[in-house]
Amino acid sequence: MRVLRRVSPELWRWFTPGLYVKRWLALLFGSIVMISLAVGYALKDAYTSVRFPSIAGPLTLQFLPRGGRALLFAAVGIGLLVLSFYKLGKSIIGPFLPVGSGGERGLAEQLYVRRALAKGPHVVAIGGGTGMSTMLRGLKKYTGNLAAIVTVADDGGSSGRLRSEYRVLPPGDFRQCLIALAETEPLMTELFTHRFTGEGSLGGHSFGNLFIMAMAEITGDFEHALRESGRVLAVRGQIVPSTLQDVTLCATAGPEVRVGESRVPHGEEPIDHVFLEPSDPPINPEAELAILEAELIIMGPGSLYTSILPNLLVEGMVEALRASPAVKVYICNVATQPGETTGFTVSQHLDAIEDHVRGSLFDYVVCNSNYGLPLPRSAVDAGIARVVFDRDRAARRPLHFILADVVSNQISTHHDPDKLARVIMKRVWR
Repeated sequence: MRVLRRVSPELWRWFTPGLYVKRWLALLFGSIVMISLAVGYALKDAYTSVRFPSIAGPLTLQFLPRGGRALLFAAVGIGLLVLSFYKLGKSIIGPFLPVGSGGERGLAEQLYVRRALAKGPHVVAIGGGTGMSTMLRGLKKYTGNLAAIVTVADDGGSSGRLRSEYRVLPPGDFRQCLIALAETEPLMTELFTHRFTGEGSLGGHSFGNLFIMAMAEITGDFEHALRESGRVLAVRGQIVPSTLQDVTLCATAGPEVRVGESRVPHGEEPIDHVFLEPSDPPINPEAELAILEAELIIMGPGSLYTSILPNLLVEGMVEALRASPAVKVYICNVATQPGETTGFTVSQHLDAIEDHVRGSLFDYVVCNSNYGLPLPRSAVDAGIARVVFDRDRAARRPLHFILADVVSNQISTHHDPDKLARVIMKRVWR
C-alpha cells in the first residue's frame, strides 16, 4: 500500500476510502458473530440449568432433530439477510438512480441493464441534425459505450444567432444529441427542447442552447460545457465536436458559390462540391481517439452536404477512419432533401461522399426497403421522394448492402430509431 501511495497519490486517494469502508464492515460482522456466540452460550447454559414450562418444547421445535432445526433456522436467517441487504441497497442507491421511464424499475433490473450496456460494443456515430439524434435514441438501448461526433458547421436558427453574437461553436446539434442520449426525467428533457416564443431577444431561442452557452461561460470551454451538461441530463455516452475551430460551410453549384450552411441547399443549380473555410481545420483530438478505439463506426443518417460531409472535410478525419479497425457503416436517408439530394438514389449518395474523400470508406450500407409507406402530402409538394436502391449500380461496388424496413410509421420521411438500431446491432454487429 505504501508503494501505491508513492507511485500514484491520485489512485491512493481514490482507493483508500474503499479500504476504510471494508475495515469497518469487517468489524461490524465480527461484532455480530461475537454477539451470536454470546447468545448461543447463554442459551446452552439456560437449557442445562433452567426448568422451562412444558409449552417451551413445541415452541422451540424440539420435536425436530437438531440437524433439521439448524437447517431451518439457517434458511430463515439467510432469507432475512438477503431481504435486508436488498432493502438497504435500494434505500441507499435509490436516490442516485435516474427517475422517470428508467428510474421506476427495480434496483436489480437497473443494475443488470447498466452492466449489460457496459459490455456493449464501442460505437462512434458521425453526423449531425435530426437524423443522428434519431439513431442515437435507438442505439443507447444496446450499448452504453457511445460516442457522437457532431458537425460544427450549423449557422441557422438559434444556433446561428448565438454563434454570430458570441463566436462559439453552434450548440443546436449537440443539444439534440444530449436529449437523445439522456436518461433523466421527461420534464427535464422537455425543458431542454423548450423554445421561447415572442419577438424579444429570447424569441426563437431554445432553452437547451442557452443552457449550453451558459455552461460554456462558467466552465471556460465548449467541450467542458458538453460534459457537464451530459451529467445534468444523465447522458449515456460521449458527445464531442468534430473540430474545435470555427468553420463556415461553403458550396459550389455551377457558377455560384454559396456561403453558410443554411444557404447551401438554396439555389437553382444542384450542388457540385462543398468545402470549409478556413480549409483543413484540424480534427478534435477527442474525436480522433474515439474513432481509433471504436469497434463500430456509423455515418449518418442526416443531410448529405450539410451534416455528413462537413465532418469528413475536417483534416485528419478521413485518415483516422481509414486507420481505424472498426466496422464502418453508412446509413442512407429514407427520403431525398430538396436543394441537396433531389432525385438521388443510394448510389448517388455514395458517389458524392467518395468524390469528396477520394475513395470508399464503408464496409456496409443500410438502405430502406419499405417503399409502401406513403409520404405526407406536404412533403411530396415540397419535392421530397423516397431514396431508391439502384441494385444494378450497387452490385458493382465492393460493399455489403443491407435492405431493411427502417422507416418511421409516424414520420415517414425519417428513420425509426428502434428499427434502425435493431438492424445495426443484429445484421451488422453480429
